Amino acid sequence: MPRIGAMPSGRPIKVLLIAPSMDILGGQAVQAERLLRELKKEPHLIVGFQPINPRLPGWIRRIPYLRTVVTLAAYCGQILWRIPRYDVIHAFSAGLSSFALWTVPAVNVSRLFGRKFILNYRDGQAEEHLQRWRKARPNLLRATAVISPSDYVVEVFATHGIPSRRIPNVIDLDRFRYRQRRRVRPVFMTNRILEPLYNVGCLLRAFAIVQKKYPDASLTVAHDGVCRPELEALARVLALRNTRFIGRVPHAEIPDLYDAADIYLTSPNIDCMPGSVLECFASGLPVVATRAGGIPRIVTHEETGLLVDLNDHDAMAAAAIRLLEDPDFIERSTRRAYEELEQYRWPAVRRQWLDTYDALVRA
Repeated sequence: MPRIGAMPSGRPIKVLLIAPSMDILGGQAVQAERLLRELKKEPHLIVGFQPINPRLPGWIRRIPYLRTVVTLAAYCGQILWRIPRYDVIHAFSAGLSSFALWTVPAVNVSRLFGRKFILNYRDGQAEEHLQRWRKARPNLLRATAVISPSDYVVEVFATHGIPSRRIPNVIDLDRFRYRQRRRVRPVFMTNRILEPLYNVGCLLRAFAIVQKKYPDASLTVAHDGVCRPELEALARVLALRNTRFIGRVPHAEIPDLYDAADIYLTSPNIDCMPGSVLECFASGLPVVATRAGGIPRIVTHEETGLLVDLNDHDAMAAAAIRLLEDPDFIERSTRRAYEELEQYRWPAVRRQWLDTYDALVRA
């Protein structure tokens, strides 16, 4: 009998992972890096990596439209050369224009050469994508398998007649320091990208309410994005004190930020399966989040964290103040949240990916 994780001939399965590289600091890149590292340890797999963002000369990267055109041309040339050399193409995918630019070419080239294609969809905008883009559903159905880390996305796809299933994200617990908190300080942080869908302005308004009751409260905003100038202006209008916008932080330094904080706030209007929430669980950091997309499938209200409605800064402030005043809940919820992480550890996720590759090459 052929070995699990090997072709019927007995040779290793060749898997090409297509995803953002760590040059793009975000959740997809972090997950791709973790998955690539673990898969390369498997003796019956040969794993390659194709970034959707090939590195370009510095002067090209400074010219917006030219940068996109040249990056796309380089990417398409690279996948035309590399895809035929692999058995399974495993492509991370966002929605909307990103799907059209990076995922559709990979689907088409894989079909051209008869390769099995896993569309690993990782975007909380799935419903909007399917409603706004007429060709989204046909292109999703062209994949050999559609997989998402989020039950929320799987449910959205089911309503549109797209078969899919869930394989969760991976959390590397060894990278984070679990610190048991009971009585917490008013030391807050967030590290979501400063873009409109993450609605960081809601979080700032909530913090303004908290600071009226706790004048020494502090907030660290550890990311960057197009909304940074207006968010910094909003912080000034709200007269926020002890509020730092520290920009993009290398992922290797994120565990230190979690360890230094005592409460994590995130207020997106759209989300899929934020790895930052799992990282908070791994750090013993209590979470207040909005009920956006897949977040309620990760955070169980009143058990592993507190959830509030979208764009409700009053409710977010009230939840934050409750954490400051309810040590029993802090202790109970952070311990329960840490226990939830077992399903996201590599031994639990490993078997699901190996079985998927194995089933595809034998189909």
